[in-house]
Amino acid sequence: MNPSTQPRTTHRPMEVLVSSPRSRFAVLGLSFAFLAAACSGGGAASQAPGASSSGAASPSSDVSNEPSIAPTALTVGLGYIPSVQFAPFYLAQQEGLYTAAGLTVTFQNKIDPDLVALVGAGSIDVGISDGTSVIPAVSQAIPIQYIATLYGQFPNVVFAKTSSGIKTAADLKGKKIGTPGRYGSSWVMLQALLASAGLTTDDVQIVEYPDYTQRIAVEQGAVDAATGFSNNEPVQLELGGDPATVLHIDGITALPGPGLIAGTATLDAKHDAIAAFVAATLQAMEEIKADPKVGLDAAIVAVPELAADRAGQTAVLAATIDSWTGPVQAQHGLGAIDTNGWIDSIAYMTTLGLVAKPVVVEDVVRTDLLPGGD
Repeated sequence: MNPSTQPRTTHRPMEVLVSSPRSRFAVLGLSFAFLAAACSGGGAASQAPGASSSGAASPSSDVSNEPSIAPTALTVGLGYIPSVQFAPFYLAQQEGLYTAAGLTVTFQNKIDPDLVALVGAGSIDVGISDGTSVIPAVSQAIPIQYIATLYGQFPNVVFAKTSSGIKTAADLKGKKIGTPGRYGSSWVMLQALLASAGLTTDDVQIVEYPDYTQRIAVEQGAVDAATGFSNNEPVQLELGGDPATVLHIDGITALPGPGLIAGTATLDAKHDAIAAFVAATLQAMEEIKADPKVGLDAAIVAVPELAADRAGQTAVLAATIDSWTGPVQAQHGLGAIDTNGWIDSIAYMTTLGLVAKPVVVEDVVRTDLLPGGD
């Protein structure tokens, strides 16, 4: 995923790892809240037996001198530009879900390639990355693993004005297609989409927009279609008054959507803390899915300038929420990982020459960080 494009104002039968029922999140949160309360050294609720109202112990008191348990600090890398798409993280922070889980969470904003390297090096504990970035990175011995699905639907798409007459992948033959460059998840998706119609990139005219202005090119008619994200460019196109046609890769070629990643050494050192972070984030996603307004409000608190385009941000958030749920998540809950889809993705990306050394799904996906994981 390339969050820098996010607006600031403007399958066969699947083997899956599932998350447990959402009630587990509440239990987990309460458990951590109880632990925090039990271990805290401050506040009336944590006052030691036999202590006076001033906090001084009476002569007969049996006061424990054990230090309180310090929260675990986690540095979390989000996308390059703070955006409404990160509402679950903002909400979990503002609601105290991370604090209740015994965590101190600090956010950093980085682009996907930087996050992969920093997470692998342990400089960032948890990050967001496309599955299509994780597979080649692991094949190049970068020690990261994908631990939870955020986007059950692959968000990279090809979009066009409905008036263009483009309705299917076959309609792209001979057309001008705008894209930021011949790299990354959008490029992988485009090749897969064209292949589904028996086409290659040689059958279309590729126009590169390294400044991510391909949506404007579609609006102005400089290109017939472009790559983008289902929760960004097509939404903006329609907000501008142009009905959009969107071509998805889901159901054609299995590609894993963006999710949470962590370094293997970090996972070993902070397993329980990262599992708690995953659970709290998924709880916030569920809350926003049930009531999108709470997510929008949290995003505006975190990024005040979003308030200048509340209607537009509402539309972007709605499209983002839709992308969270694919068939696996619909059946088993947000965060669930489609392991067969990953197997197919590794095989497909190998055919593109993007897998330097052979990898298997166990190398790239770790399932025990999800609630109810192994």
